[in-house]
Amino acid sequence: MGLSLAELWFSLYWFITQFVRWNPIYRYTFKDRLSQRYENAFPYIDIFVCTAKPRIEPPIMVINTVLSVMAYNYPSQKLCVYLSDDGGSDLTFYALLEASRFSKHWLPFCRKFSIEPRSPAAYFSTNPKPHDSNPLMAQERFSIKKSYEDMKNRIETTTRLGRVSEEIRKEHKGFQEWNHVSTQYNHQSIVQILIDGREDKAVDVEGQSLPTLVYLSREKRPQYHHNFKAGAMNSLIRVSSKISNGSIILNVDCDMYSNNSESVRDALCFFMDEQKGHEIAYVQFPPSYNNLTTNDLYGTCFRVLNEVDLPGLDANGGPCYIGSGCFHRRKALCGMKYSEECEREWKRETDRTARESASVLEALCKVLASCSYSLCLGTLKVSRLTQLTGPSR
Repeated sequence: MGLSLAELWFSLYWFITQFVRWNPIYRYTFKDRLSQRYENAFPYIDIFVCTAKPRIEPPIMVINTVLSVMAYNYPSQKLCVYLSDDGGSDLTFYALLEASRFSKHWLPFCRKFSIEPRSPAAYFSTNPKPHDSNPLMAQERFSIKKSYEDMKNRIETTTRLGRVSEEIRKEHKGFQEWNHVSTQYNHQSIVQILIDGREDKAVDVEGQSLPTLVYLSREKRPQYHHNFKAGAMNSLIRVSSKISNGSIILNVDCDMYSNNSESVRDALCFFMDEQKGHEIAYVQFPPSYNNLTTNDLYGTCFRVLNEVDLPGLDANGGPCYIGSGCFHRRKALCGMKYSEECEREWKRETDRTARESASVLEALCKVLASCSYSLCLGTLKVSRLTQLTGPSR
């Protein structure tokens, strides 16, 4: 009986899904046209990378994801990368500090040779391609790989020890925050701007600007429910609105590195489209996986989903949000309703980054990342509403 019901259900499911697959839409971008029209008017992009526990999500894996998005083919002064560490671990902070230093060499290497993918671990795990036989590239590849391996060894050694040495703690003021951390679930807000892209000295070895890089660990207290990743995303939205306030937000899981440095420009082709752009709230890139079995027995490549179902759903209003790798309009996340006015917002957009110093911003953002911020804001709104309307009777 049970098998018969299952067969009936799957038959019904198959029949329904055929309607979705009748009229798939396959979209293509023309990034050269985008650059010709809007290169100087590109919006600011805020990238959120989320992690939780360094024992489950190794710091070296996390920073490979961070480095892959820092190396996007996009104006660096308009990129701001935030690492949300819900574990509040100084091990993760140390790894990010190491990544901020390594990025000064990694980003120029990526630009110079147009390599893909731009996660160091993924790139160095592949065999050099025929065009990589250029003697100059081979020499620089060897040098940058050695720098990466040295950094990896330092991070993994520190992770195995489970603590950051006193010598390393003296290298950055941010480690002082952990003098007041009790546990993962009971600590104050920690906000550290490791690279301030507004500063003249925030440049790589070739003198090019670096993206802004921010470490965030929101406050956690036992008496407040932290709401897991949703709470982390809310804190990121508040903090980023003060530091960079990018019009577009990309959220990425810490184990989902970017395998295409043109992803940002692909997404902007839809957001900045003159005719339909104002109707689009988010553009997402379905995940793909490495290390599949020979015949992909378990369907982990999601071929049917990516090549059939999602294009079919695109013809019926678009698919639902599927998670990591999604570009959102900030205004969409904040509840704004769209009109054709959005078509002109890119031309009106100016430099909206904060004018305060990094230390002042860190202090202000600690308040925005506090666990009681939303409750205090709600109390304030109720008080104002009572004053405007009078007490209820």
